[in-house]
Amino acid sequence: MDVFTDRLDPDMCVVTAAAGGDRAGCLVGFASQCSIEPVRYAVWLSKANRTYRVARTAHRLAVHLLTREQRGLAELFGGETGDRTDKFARVHWREEAGGAVVLDEAAAWFVGRVVQRVEGGDHEGFVLEPETWGGRADTEGADLLRLSDATSISPGHPAD
Repeated sequence: MDVFTDRLDPDMCVVTAAAGGDRAGCLVGFASQCSIEPVRYAVWLSKANRTYRVARTAHRLAVHLLTREQRGLAELFGGETGDRTDKFARVHWREEAGGAVVLDEAAAWFVGRVVQRVEGGDHEGFVLEPETWGGRADTEGADLLRLSDATSISPGHPAD
């Protein structure tokens, strides 16, 4: 299987969740549009990390695309664990309608309502219905951060 998966180089994104007065966010490599009509997008969160624990009770998640120049955000949300670090103390963010947390520096983002959760082994899928979106005009057309750009980031949590 590695022969196949090693050839993939998906866009990376940061997913943030807020519920019960708690915030969390992590770097995600498993995410994709999963329906055309109605539009749906799925993100897969590792059950080992804090973002998953917060997302389980969140009604909305925010999905953020980063450019290659925003590697620092990727390192913060991928290389640190929210169990020990308040990642949101180190970035500019705001609360959107429905309580979702949006990172101001993201190249592009959307907030989606969680419409379904799917068991997937060590990850759980969150199927989202996009409701609001935005982004920074100064990053339009920039190269997005991809898996190959993030392989040197040591994860804040082990995969298992």
